[in-house]
Amino acid sequence: MRAYACVVMLAEGGSMRFRFGTKYDHLTSDLPCKCCDPVLQTLTRRMNSDLRRRGFFVGAAAMLAGFGLAGLPSAVRAQATPTKAVLFENVRIFDGMSEMLSNPSNVLVIGNRITSISPSPIQIPADLSVTRIAGGGRTLMPGMIDAHTHIMFATVPQLAVLTSDIGFINVAAVKAANDTLMRGFTTIRDMGGPCFGLKRGIDAGLVPGPRIWPSGAFISQTGGHGDFRLPIDLPARPDDFTYSERVGGSAIADDPGTVRKRAREQLALGASQIKIMAGGGVSSAFDPLDVTQFTLEEMEAGVGASENWGTYATVHAYTPKAVAQAVAVGVRCIEHGNLLDDETVALLAEKGIWWCLQPFLDDQDATPFAEGSPNRRKQLQMFSGTDAAYALAKKHKVKTAWGTDTLFDDKAAARQGAQLTKLTRWYKPAEILKMATGDNGQLLALSGLRSPYEGKLGVVQEGALADLLLVDGDPIADIALIEDPAKNFLVIMKDGQLNKNIAA
Repeated sequence: MRAYACVVMLAEGGSMRFRFGTKYDHLTSDLPCKCCDPVLQTLTRRMNSDLRRRGFFVGAAAMLAGFGLAGLPSAVRAQATPTKAVLFENVRIFDGMSEMLSNPSNVLVIGNRITSISPSPIQIPADLSVTRIAGGGRTLMPGMIDAHTHIMFATVPQLAVLTSDIGFINVAAVKAANDTLMRGFTTIRDMGGPCFGLKRGIDAGLVPGPRIWPSGAFISQTGGHGDFRLPIDLPARPDDFTYSERVGGSAIADDPGTVRKRAREQLALGASQIKIMAGGGVSSAFDPLDVTQFTLEEMEAGVGASENWGTYATVHAYTPKAVAQAVAVGVRCIEHGNLLDDETVALLAEKGIWWCLQPFLDDQDATPFAEGSPNRRKQLQMFSGTDAAYALAKKHKVKTAWGTDTLFDDKAAARQGAQLTKLTRWYKPAEILKMATGDNGQLLALSGLRSPYEGKLGVVQEGALADLLLVDGDPIADIALIEDPAKNFLVIMKDGQLNKNIAA
């Protein structure tokens, strides 16, 4: 295998050798001899200066940053590749906002952007390499967005999550990410879990998967929804970290200063928003659904840290009391909320707060808990409020997002599209598709400059990022088409790349 070896001269006469295989050529320049690369020589001089001032490790970090191997930025840097184009011809467009399809149109993608949409033939610059896709009157729509996932925990049983080596969990998550993309979900908003490494691998092109808006570890009080210790682990030893904390799944905090610190840690690692456990949960062992978690001062510390970082905090909560406390300290989004009352939902509408609500029902997609167990009883209690929650969301016209929140069940994860179509119980198909594309894209935009990808998502517009699906049929007329993506999604495009193309 062809490889390059570079010797970097260090201060005080030392040296470091770096070897790059062809697999990592995109991380270096295209010069045949890396040792003679003027950029590398400049970095070497800079590193020597840094070494004299700050010592070896800081200098090494500065050099690695020059290669893009250290200090992950919030926005993904585009790789230097030849410009390519994809032309969708004769498609009818669901644009992520309208209630009907467009007239037959043509859509040109150059690089990772939608550059032209026209009912007339589009002239292609002669210097572009173009892939033409004959739409044949089929539907072109935005890639779908699942606004509440736990990609690290979606497909592995809960016992395995709590006891397995984190390497196994990572392998399972890589497969889950690829499967998610192949179901037409080109973006996910991850609401808690150690997914920073997975996101980095996807963004670097090492594995296929969706864009990820990561929250990092969810922040929980002792005995809260993110506390997965056993009863024998309590009382906790001073300064002891749980396994979940050590791998980045959760962060337990019991005073304002610690909440602030834990939130800042996630933001430093690249979180696009912060997730706080504000009330009881179904899958956790200690907390009944009715409990309100964190004090006002503790929650305010997490919200303030998020706002100072230019983004927002969202909370897990089901009950009016837990949600009202979160609203009082400036939370921008509520996750779940299935047991809310009329007064609290009216407050969400008044404050313009997003409600990411899931169609939790006692059906085949329910997380499997043993009959009669405390978790099952809490689950049934939560299910009982779902119909009323959607009715209240519609009554007060709350900004409503959708997500699956699938946990611990590979079969339920495989039904991601079917979990979306369950919304026909409350919404029209066009409203559902809009929620999973344009509306969820607006929720992602709350992250502001902390958004990990630059550009507009969830819409088919000129200038928007090219995350697109070509559907064999009209999903507004027959939304069940999205339940069988292997058959009905002929093209899956993410960031201008054709991850699937079986269009005739």
